[in-house]
Amino acid sequence: MGDFDLVVRGTIVTADRIIENGFVAVSDGKIALVGDATPPAGRDFLDATGQWVIPGVIDGQVHSGSQANQEGIGWASRAAAAGGVTSMIDMPYDDPEPVWHADLLRAKISLVERESHVDVALYATISEAAGTETIPGLIEAGACAFKFSTFEAAPVRFPRISEDVLFDAFRLIAPAGLACGVHNQDQELTRKNIAQLTEAGDTGWDAFGRAHPPLVESLATVTIYELGALTGARAAVVHCSLARGFEVCEEYKRAGHKVAIETCVQYLMLDHENDMRRLGAKLKHYPPVRPRAEVERLWTHIAAGHCDFVSSDHVSWGLERKSDPNIFKNASGGPGLETLLPAFWTGCEEHGLSPTLAVKMLCEGPARHFLLRDRKGSFDIGADADIVVLEPGRFIFDASKSLSAVQWSAFDGREMRARVSATYVRGTLAFDGSKVVNEPGYGAFLRPHANGAPAAA
Repeated sequence: MGDFDLVVRGTIVTADRIIENGFVAVSDGKIALVGDATPPAGRDFLDATGQWVIPGVIDGQVHSGSQANQEGIGWASRAAAAGGVTSMIDMPYDDPEPVWHADLLRAKISLVERESHVDVALYATISEAAGTETIPGLIEAGACAFKFSTFEAAPVRFPRISEDVLFDAFRLIAPAGLACGVHNQDQELTRKNIAQLTEAGDTGWDAFGRAHPPLVESLATVTIYELGALTGARAAVVHCSLARGFEVCEEYKRAGHKVAIETCVQYLMLDHENDMRRLGAKLKHYPPVRPRAEVERLWTHIAAGHCDFVSSDHVSWGLERKSDPNIFKNASGGPGLETLLPAFWTGCEEHGLSPTLAVKMLCEGPARHFLLRDRKGSFDIGADADIVVLEPGRFIFDASKSLSAVQWSAFDGREMRARVSATYVRGTLAFDGSKVVNEPGYGAFLRPHANGAPAAA
């Protein structure tokens, strides 16, 4: 019998250091020891010499329930495990009814505990009809954050919340310290632009970017941060595609306001003039992917530490929802749980950035943002033993082998500089490099820690 339940040897990467020929030791599902000497004995031992060993990834933007009877928590969690994602932060915009009151949140918690292969924290939202009255119950039931939108993507499932109601919601949520995440898109300008382009018969792949110019995103971004400044809430932009958004966020931070900003891996790795031309509606996202010059400007903010975390915005639409020649008639979003880690890791390597930054953006950052830093996102002693082993090399991503509900991806055929060879959730093997091996229901529901504020950086 070994001294520990599990010992993994390899190149250990955390948010602030790299340990060559290091090890991580696990006891009772928790990190028990990290070092650079001869590894101790373990009941299970994985020799990953020459491979990267990082904390489990936290995907801060997952839509597992946006299409009824297609994917759901259980299936999405399989893709998560295959992608090195040990914690999903699932969005509230489920079909047919979003998570707007405590009974719905508790029902979704039960679903997590029955079906998920990885750990899950849950966003909540509000309904137009009930307004803000359900917020206290959602906080008590364990919501890790709230999500709202300045744009109506679907009348019931994904409504626009007016600014006066957002103001009241932010004010109610502020004392709990939970983030108020908002979809940043000006509705009036969006609808005006789409109507004009449609009337002119201008509905091809390139029309989408022109319908959503920077003005559409930037006006909404400023509104979100101003709501936070006026209420004291933690205002968060959930998917920034523009360098200007990061500049605005930094201005509010310097003024002392509690603001946060997130981008998605597609805005860092794909572009309008090359990838949108090639993929069309498969790459339709809100906001749109931007021209290559803007993509590179985003990387300067990643390198400067201006981003709180990077997510996937995963949603498994079938291709029947992404195949209309009229770009405006297609669903927005695409699968991303399996590509978040390898794609962002690849982007960091291509831009000469340290692997520690990848861990900061994919592990520590989201753990801090969603008030999970007491147990997730690190190899701190006593943290959950969520461990991912990454094999370095050059690998072509093959979407036909995806464990998601759909076998297509905007990253299909893309060369990645790493692939997941093992994923452990709380010390138990969940993915062995080819298949998911833990049982449905092993995943746990994650409540935010109770001190009402993110851990200090």
